Amino acid sequence: MSTDALAAWVQARTRIDWTSAAGEVPAPVEPIVDGLTTWCGEGGRSADLARGQRLLAALAQARTDASRRLPLTCTLPTGWQQLVLGMPGVRFRQGDAFAKGGRERYALTPHTEHDFERCLRDSADPRVPLASRAARAYLDVAFFHPFPDGNARLAMLTLAYVLELEGVRLDQVGPLQTTRYADDDAGTEDLAALLFVLIRSTHQRVTRFVTEGSALPHHCLA
Repeated sequence: MSTDALAAWVQARTRIDWTSAAGEVPAPVEPIVDGLTTWCGEGGRSADLARGQRLLAALAQARTDASRRLPLTCTLPTGWQQLVLGMPGVRFRQGDAFAKGGRERYALTPHTEHDFERCLRDSADPRVPLASRAARAYLDVAFFHPFPDGNARLAMLTLAYVLELEGVRLDQVGPLQTTRYADDDAGTEDLAALLFVLIRSTHQRVTRFVTEGSALPHHCLA
């Protein structure tokens, strides 16, 4: 049987120095072009129009939940996932899950759902920089793999929710779409650092556009 990647992730997330993995970012950040809305409208790596519409509905709900300051517990991702999949009654997975062509296994124990919710609560820890908290929540969803399908999309929505609580939106999210591995500490730190750069770069582009009337970068016009 393949190694339990979830157990590897639970160990890895305790090794990472989240407070130094990313710097403090400006907030709020309101981009000229909403990169996540664009990504959702495109279906998140898919040209499926219906899939894109479901993702947009889930993003709208996630942002509404953030505006209400609702705590990030299992209830919120479950509601978003119902919209992502277009299915009522979505439940936490009932057995081991697999990804990457079956090469990565996420075991299920009697404590998995409780552990997942505990990890989600870490996203509100004010001692950890925003970029690190959002990156960690993204990977929590990816490696706990809470639902039978759609977890990559849900991970992005969870990241968006954590940022939205601080009034931060990105003008591009494509660079985040890279395969991640549960036991890759350096890759995990790189994700937090990348998110920090994306937030800071979005802020800088907005500031430059407002103060100098600069043309929008090509990726913002796509």
